[in-house]
This record gives sequence, C-alpha cells and structure tokens, in this order.
Amino acid sequence: MTYCLGIKLKEGLVAIADTRITAGTNTTTKKKVFISQKDKSSIFIMTSGLRSVRDKAIHYFEELIEEGADFNKLFKAANAFGEQVKRVAEEDKTALESAGLRFNLTTIVGGQLRDDDEHKMFLLYSEGNWVELDEGAPYIIIGNSGQGKAILNRVLHNDSSMQQALKAGFLSFDSTRVSNNDVEFPIDVILYQKNSFSIVEHRYEKKDLEHIADLWAEKLKAALDDIPEEWMEIALNKLPQKEV
Repeated sequence: MTYCLGIKLKEGLVAIADTRITAGTNTTTKKKVFISQKDKSSIFIMTSGLRSVRDKAIHYFEELIEEGADFNKLFKAANAFGEQVKRVAEEDKTALESAGLRFNLTTIVGGQLRDDDEHKMFLLYSEGNWVELDEGAPYIIIGNSGQGKAILNRVLHNDSSMQQALKAGFLSFDSTRVSNNDVEFPIDVILYQKNSFSIVEHRYEKKDLEHIADLWAEKLKAALDDIPEEWMEIALNKLPQKEV
C-alpha cells in the first residue's frame, strides 16, 4: 500500500509521500513522486497502486515532455497523464487481471503552468478521469487514508499556512505509519508557493522526525489525561461493585 497526501491552500501546495513498497513479504524503498520543472512549468505527480502501471505511465508521460509536448494549463497535463494511464490499461490490463492482479493506479497531480490563474491539484482515477480539489476539499489522501484523516479534518482549512499544513500532514502520516506496516519512512515532502514556478523537494529519514512523533504521542496522552471525567460516572457507576 502507500500514503500520499496532497494539500491545496491559498498560499500554495504541500504534499507528502512515503517510500515503502511492499510485495508479498518483501519491502523496498522507492520514490513515489515524479517532478517536471522548467520555465513557467511546475508539475509533480504522486501515485498509489501497482508499481508496474505507475512506472510505465510515468515513462510514457516523461517521453511526451522530452519530445516537446507543451502544456499551458495543469488540467491539460492531467489529461495527458490520464491518456498514458489508459494506454497502459490497453496494453497490460488483460494480462494483469488474468494473473490475478487488479489494474489500479490513483494519482495526485499538482503544480502550476504559465496560463493557470493559480496553483492547482487534481485527483486522477485508474480510468484516466479526474476531479479538481477546491476550497471545500483542501486535501486528498491516496493509499492508506483512514487513520490520517482525523487531524486534517479538524485543523486544515484553505487559509492555513504552509507550515501548519506540513506539520498536520506529518502527524497524519505518522498516525497512518503506526497503524500500517506497509507505510514507512523515508518520506518525500513537496512544497510549492503560489506563482513561484519553483517546486521544493526534501526527503526526511526516520531519525530526522522520530522526536516529533514521540512528542506528539506524549501530548496526546497528556491531553487524554486532561479530559474531564465527571461525565463518565453515570455509566461507570452501573458496573458491578468490586468485592472488598
């Protein structure tokens, strides 16, 4: 499985991707983010699903760019990547399914191109179609999503700073990591500031952030201890009394 998070704010884009690849009992570390960066063109792509489908679609898309494909708006780049996913499906889907593998690839495409009025983020499905993130849905997680949503739902909004989003995003990843053995460090962080046309990428190893994870766990325990307990008495008093 995987954990990839994309957040869209007024200030810019924040994205986090883990690097663990699980195949049966084997685990390896591989990058799940593709970046294309040139003048007035900033694109990043994160994927969850079959690695073979991902690699082939990325190679096809990269070849398009190398051969001179020019996209002036991000939705056009998302369309082009969706076409490559459909191309891979035509070539490999039948063989994969006959081998008992489900053809699947979920993708986050983010960035800003020269004619975009602002930074954009899209969620693409295996069929190649997409939806755009807006103010009503400031983030999307692909892969393991259940454990990481709670903190994001409580603290994230369109006006959040990139610092707040990165902090909440890491805690969301860490909540997922401790609950799933197929999500793990290192993590790749992608930052894009509105109208900058410059993507920043940084990789964090476990040793870089485990003190933050430990601090978060301690604060959660302290917060639990601080919750008032009077409301529980009416229920607890119904328990059988212990014999002395």
